Amino acid sequence: MNSFFSALTNPALPFLQNALMASLLASILFGILGSVVTVKRIAGLAGAISHAVLGGIGMALYLSSTRLVSFITPMAGAIIFAVLSAFIIGLVSLKAKQREDTVINAIWAIGMSLGVLFLSKTPGYTDPTSYLFGNILLVSRSDLFLLAALDAIVLLLVWRFYPQIEASAFDEEFARVRGIPTDTVFLVILGITAIAVVLLQTFVGLVMVIAMLTLPAGTAGYLARNLAGMMVFSWIFSSIFSFAGLALSWHYDLPSGAVVVVLSGAMFLSATAVRMLIVRIKRRRGYAS
Repeated sequence: MNSFFSALTNPALPFLQNALMASLLASILFGILGSVVTVKRIAGLAGAISHAVLGGIGMALYLSSTRLVSFITPMAGAIIFAVLSAFIIGLVSLKAKQREDTVINAIWAIGMSLGVLFLSKTPGYTDPTSYLFGNILLVSRSDLFLLAALDAIVLLLVWRFYPQIEASAFDEEFARVRGIPTDTVFLVILGITAIAVVLLQTFVGLVMVIAMLTLPAGTAGYLARNLAGMMVFSWIFSSIFSFAGLALSWHYDLPSGAVVVVLSGAMFLSATAVRMLIVRIKRRRGYAS
């Protein structure tokens, strides 16, 4: 591990410093948005959005390479597809609950298929692997500013509207009776999550974003007593997993995003096993008494 810390302080390797900063900034989004996504049980919706983003990336690469729309970037295309997917899924979820699963699966499949089609027609060789699995070592300074800006927006929204978010997350009917615009809260959460997915794809990739939006929050759920506590614990866990994953991947020459997710998954499964063991012991003591 000494090689990692030596490289981290080496001014000739600024990309590693960017990667560490990106992992810490991304942890804020994973912690806060992941907790809300987990509590509201909309991981499937977030997963559909994260995979549909490939369609926007493929479209942007095709349009820019063929000079039909030369100024469009993969980031812009991804954001367009992500927000559009979130809007469609959100409306269907609110207005036609019985068709929600069908639409989620359709958005998921259509988005990825469009991405593959656009990439196949893009002049020159375009490898979608980097977009699907990500590479935190390629994070730029502009990516860091975007992540920091989104972190600030999310923290401000949570600080300002925490009671409404908590009420909508745990009991929508009660929140609606209290006059909280639950539909608006739901759509805003989906929209912010969609934009976060686009920015975080450079960290762990589209395929793995959904894992980091659920695993740290799932682990935190065993310790927290409310949504705020879950956000804080999830934030801490995400930071630890991200730092440890980056260090291990550098030391053993492994894909950083995959290592981070494996660590997160191992901790979640371990916490689940411990929780099940504790519940079983308590039950046995209850029967014995």
